[in-house]
Amino acid sequence: MCGIAGFWHPNSQGRYDGPTALTRMTDAIVHRGPDDAGAWNNGAGLFLGHRRLAIVDLSSAGHQPMASATGRYVIVFNGEIYNFQALRKALEAAVPAALAWRGHSDTEVMLAAFEHWGVQETLHKLVGMFALAVWDRSRETLTLARDRIGEKPLYYGYQGSALLFASELQALEAHPGFNAEVSRDSLALLLKYAYVPAPHSIYQGIHKLPPGTWLEIDRAALDSGVTGTPQAYWQVPEALTGPGASYTDDEAIDQLHTRLRNTISDQMVADVPLGAFLSGGIDSTLIVSLMQSLSTQKVKTFTIGFDNPGYNEAEHAKAVARHLGTEHTELYVAGTDALDVVPRLPEIYGEPFADSSQIPTYLVSRMARSHVTVSLSGDAGDELFGGYNRYQYLPKVWRKLGGMPGPARKLAARMIEAAPPSRWDAIANGLSPITPAALRVRLPGEKLHKLAGVMRHGSPSQMYDHVVSQWQNAEDVVIDARRPGIASVDGSDFASWMMRQDTLTYLPDDILAKVDRAAMSVSLETRVPFLDHRIVEFAATLPMSLKIRNGSTKWILRELLYRYVPRELIERPKMGFGIPLHEWLRGPLRDWAESLLAPQRLASEGYFAPGPIRAVWEKHLRGQGNYQQQLWPVLMFQAWLDRKKNR
Repeated sequence: MCGIAGFWHPNSQGRYDGPTALTRMTDAIVHRGPDDAGAWNNGAGLFLGHRRLAIVDLSSAGHQPMASATGRYVIVFNGEIYNFQALRKALEAAVPAALAWRGHSDTEVMLAAFEHWGVQETLHKLVGMFALAVWDRSRETLTLARDRIGEKPLYYGYQGSALLFASELQALEAHPGFNAEVSRDSLALLLKYAYVPAPHSIYQGIHKLPPGTWLEIDRAALDSGVTGTPQAYWQVPEALTGPGASYTDDEAIDQLHTRLRNTISDQMVADVPLGAFLSGGIDSTLIVSLMQSLSTQKVKTFTIGFDNPGYNEAEHAKAVARHLGTEHTELYVAGTDALDVVPRLPEIYGEPFADSSQIPTYLVSRMARSHVTVSLSGDAGDELFGGYNRYQYLPKVWRKLGGMPGPARKLAARMIEAAPPSRWDAIANGLSPITPAALRVRLPGEKLHKLAGVMRHGSPSQMYDHVVSQWQNAEDVVIDARRPGIASVDGSDFASWMMRQDTLTYLPDDILAKVDRAAMSVSLETRVPFLDHRIVEFAATLPMSLKIRNGSTKWILRELLYRYVPRELIERPKMGFGIPLHEWLRGPLRDWAESLLAPQRLASEGYFAPGPIRAVWEKHLRGQGNYQQQLWPVLMFQAWLDRKKNR
């Protein structure tokens, strides 16, 4: 795991010093690679920089930028190639006389593969997570590429006549020619989704390379200032639900078991200490169970707990760790510990990002880093195996209400919204003594208001868009922003379509970005076994009945997990990895938020219409609802803007 940065500007002579500019860029991402730094240039305006976090082959033989044996290719690479040993054997069989290995790094194997198969063909063969830039001296082309699902980030874009690229925006901002303006359309996307989805970034003209794509740039493209369109070498399967006719339940569970064991075995290879995050939920518990079954030593596991019982899963994680026999470390943090992280969020994330679970993610990463350099996680189980409630909830709502006339749906929605969430909570609490436990729900008023919002829409895709949006009309809040488009449900099953949409957008741009930035800010490498593309492709062959059955989500994962852990340790309501942000905004964060949301400030900066934001803020303060999801994206942009001004 590392950080990469570079630029290509053939006409930079006299404008700025190239080596110094590159050093500024790589210094900005030193947290991604504190172990080593490297730089290379071709003498004609191309500069490649690298910061190294040594994981495999800790010797100087793993130093980057690295050239291939013939010198044709030069690469900077961030990530891990898990099948590099198999590729090395294949290369040795194919060209035994031509290979003289200098070390045992995956980078060297990848370069040899480029020599033998070419860059694009090699991308198809790689199993791993990566973002890379490789220069082909023979063809004088620069290729940027990113892993299939988007575990590793890569930004790029032109500033003047220079092409810039890097793992994080901070590196681009450090280049002396960087002068991009905030994209108002991207800002509207941030308010809508709480993240800026690829290929957009918060800056005009700066893009995220989409997952599973490569982009080749030659001198003609550089001179024209147009990079062209990234090309896909892999795509998320069209439907994440297949016919499944060839699988019995046991056969499907056995196949998943074998595939996950093989994947986790590959991902446990490291020349540094390794462990895993453990929340006590289904996904992380399954990953840790398989890790422990493959290890002769106790696996190191990590979790954090909160004093607030409504947000604390540490006791569940401890019980799982005790059963599996891991070497478990837990850290209980007070609200003040979490609040201390808030001022650092713009620095940690680089681009405005507003999933509030970024705070506990950072805290658990920081704690784990004091013990290990690599940590596996259980991310992506929800998207691939049907874990989110919306995969059951929205199809049911559409089946029941889709045929109802629009005016009737909207009238019912208005009746629900006539009472604030707090009133519905009070009614539910009053009925609680006579309500069966199975029918009680957490935050009933908030859920009823969400149902009312969904009921207003006349298509499945509009319902989905409503559920995943923080601001329903973000373009009315951001001045001069265009209305973001929404995807349309294709001919596949609604639930399957939602799973694919989440895998294409929410997973890489929220979940994976959150984990990558939090972990790399403390120089911790994270690995996600569920995102081996062979697991993703296998999940796509499974019918929905193996994912959601009798109201139970992630059915196949649960059944596999019960081979390792008693059912009673796992079966409990899904809690999530949250914090009491709504309470903090009315309490210890109130003054901080008020300063960022001051009407005079909003008006003078010119990005937001103050009226809608102030109305939501004041309703939140009065306790008329929980508006943290609308407020947090605005606050995270304002805090990022402060950092940008003061840098």
